[in-house]
Amino acid sequence: MSLPAFPEFKPLALEDRSVVQGFFERAAVEACEYSFGNNFIWRHFEKTRWTILDGNLCLVFDCPGRPPYALAPVGGTDAAGAVRALLDVVPRLARVPAAFVQEHGADFLCRPERDEFDYVYAAADLADLAGKKYDGKRNRIRKFEREHQWRYVPLDNGHLDAGRRLFEEWFAERDDHSDMAQGQKTAISEALAHFRELGLLGGAIEVDGRFAALSIGEPLTRDTAVIHIEIVSPCCEGLAQIMNREFVRHALKDFAFINREQDLGLPGLRRAKLSYHPHHLVEKFRLERRP
Repeated sequence: MSLPAFPEFKPLALEDRSVVQGFFERAAVEACEYSFGNNFIWRHFEKTRWTILDGNLCLVFDCPGRPPYALAPVGGTDAAGAVRALLDVVPRLARVPAAFVQEHGADFLCRPERDEFDYVYAAADLADLAGKKYDGKRNRIRKFEREHQWRYVPLDNGHLDAGRRLFEEWFAERDDHSDMAQGQKTAISEALAHFRELGLLGGAIEVDGRFAALSIGEPLTRDTAVIHIEIVSPCCEGLAQIMNREFVRHALKDFAFINREQDLGLPGLRRAKLSYHPHHLVEKFRLERRP
């Protein structure tokens, strides 16, 4: 496959996985955007395109309601030069990890994007929920286990249809027709449709014989996995807590850290993510030309 060379850009496609994922694996960036699966499932909403510039992988996006942007270039030389070239194409770089800013950001206007910070947890904390700070989580799980018959089910080819049914029911109940909601619907559909080809990891909770929750993620770096999707039926108190615990215990047991992505500035989501006591946050920045 011939690689697109700047200023030519190629729409992201499944055939690009080995090349793009290879760049991400070598760069080992801790931010959730630096994985092929995440970019692929959101490609329709974000109009994702990529190119190679001075040996750097560069991705640009043009999603509804926001100015176009690029991720930080990875993998090559002269990253600052690549940023300058990208800023001739898009007005900003977004979701740029702090490490990149520290090394290459001196010539640019850099501003933190708190709503995009990723929450990273010690896997052992999520799997064990040990200690007083997790009393509330354990209490909800005990209540759930007293009231329901349940089991954890690996999400594989034999269970994807049940996962799709749960997703369709969950989305219909939300009654949200915004651009972002429709983009999320498409992204989850893409994850389920290409689950095996993308090398995704998944699990579900079956309650009283029916799928009631599922999670989907993928490896991010050698010691960190990222959870992209979590769907939980509102049927049962404690279901969200047991889904999170069991997914980490089973599908993500080989990783030391779990990235549960950002809170997007939503107060309820921020409280929920902080309630699990993150090990650290992945700080991200916006880069623009100086005035």
